[in-house]
Amino acid sequence: MDLLSTSPPPGATSWADWLASLPPEAQARFLDSLPPESLSALPWLFELWRRPSQSPPPGSWRTWVFLGGRGAGKTRAGAEWVRGLVEGPTPLSSGARRRVALMAETADQAREVMVQGESGLMSATPPDRRPTYLAARRALIWPNGAEARLFSAADPESLRGPQFDAAWCDELGKWRRAEAAWDMLQFGLRLGDAPQALVTTTPRRNPVLETLLADSSTAVTRAPTSENAAHLAPAFLSYVRRRYGGTSLGRQELEGELLTEAPGALWSAALLDASRAAEAPPLDRVVVAVDPPILGGPQSDACGIVVAGAVMEGEPSDWTAYVLADWSARGKSPAVWAERAATAFAQFRADRLVAEINQGGDMVETILRQSAPNIPFRGVYATRGKRLRAEPVAALYEQGRIRHVGLFPELEDQMRSFGASGLGPGMGRSPDRLDALVWAITDLLLSAPPPAPRVRGL
Repeated sequence: MDLLSTSPPPGATSWADWLASLPPEAQARFLDSLPPESLSALPWLFELWRRPSQSPPPGSWRTWVFLGGRGAGKTRAGAEWVRGLVEGPTPLSSGARRRVALMAETADQAREVMVQGESGLMSATPPDRRPTYLAARRALIWPNGAEARLFSAADPESLRGPQFDAAWCDELGKWRRAEAAWDMLQFGLRLGDAPQALVTTTPRRNPVLETLLADSSTAVTRAPTSENAAHLAPAFLSYVRRRYGGTSLGRQELEGELLTEAPGALWSAALLDASRAAEAPPLDRVVVAVDPPILGGPQSDACGIVVAGAVMEGEPSDWTAYVLADWSARGKSPAVWAERAATAFAQFRADRLVAEINQGGDMVETILRQSAPNIPFRGVYATRGKRLRAEPVAALYEQGRIRHVGLFPELEDQMRSFGASGLGPGMGRSPDRLDALVWAITDLLLSAPPPAPRVRGL
């Protein structure tokens, strides 16, 4: 069987996944069926074992950014990409590239991870093609004459002079002098017809990384830690999932998501994580808040639908709210989002449905009552800007009076991205989910106290 010319069986992301899924007897039969030369070459054929996220993207990109969780296979992908560039068909024949820059935050990290690490270049290369590491020159020399030099992102000036046709940059998200180092590298990427760079990193807020992701010449692949579970200790996965699952840190370090906070944002990842609750206690009131879009249809903003409840013991200043669900939906007709809001009202046994009526006026209530004729409804009219309405709610978070029962990724992304100038890049036109949240909390904690609350269990 020519594995390089065939795809893995259905359901497997790679031949490695397929082989690992077989019983030991079937694995042995498969390996015994291969010719000796194929069997000896098998461990070094990364084209067979790599997952789609570890594969160079198609097209004429200048930079490939591989965002991955801890242990997702980023380093191996980087080492194999470099191998694929510098190696030829035989150990002494030339590859497509001959001058490569290897850059990490420090020179020691470049050596220990990218070159000599368990997934680095030395370990990933078969003996007859393995480069020689020259410590004095901080260089790798391959048998065919190709060369890679090691650089520290902490010393951008060291990139003045050298020139390259490819570069591999590791963990750019934590480079302290990222802008200067990246700029100097770009001036050195000037050999060949189309020099390229690979960035392998766990996502972390960094202006250079954010700019790269927004660049049209950048290709992006992503992988969570769990995608590489076959090569990780089960005890490690079990612990980090239990310890960090359902947190912003877990989304960043395990899921490989880039969590950004806009300048002047009212909420931070740390504030949101400090506001989490495993479950809600018996609640005195529950409301469903709706922020309807101006228009319906596929191109419209989302309809914000957020469910929240409150414990109303003691003085109003002691009341605590719990965010229970985000049922927001994009591209739905008025009839569909109204039905969705009515379903949330029934499922969470809410007391009232609150909806902003600036755009639709009485039409909003009319649409909602078509789905639930007897629903208790309160229309609210915004007389202040979105930020002014959100600031008192953000203050309640800082006071510890609002809890999130679970993780609400899209809602929380809007909260962290809502800065002094509105939503950040790539977040859409309207903070629809956030608006619905603000209306829900305002009704529960910031409006005039309602009549005698009733205790209920959810």
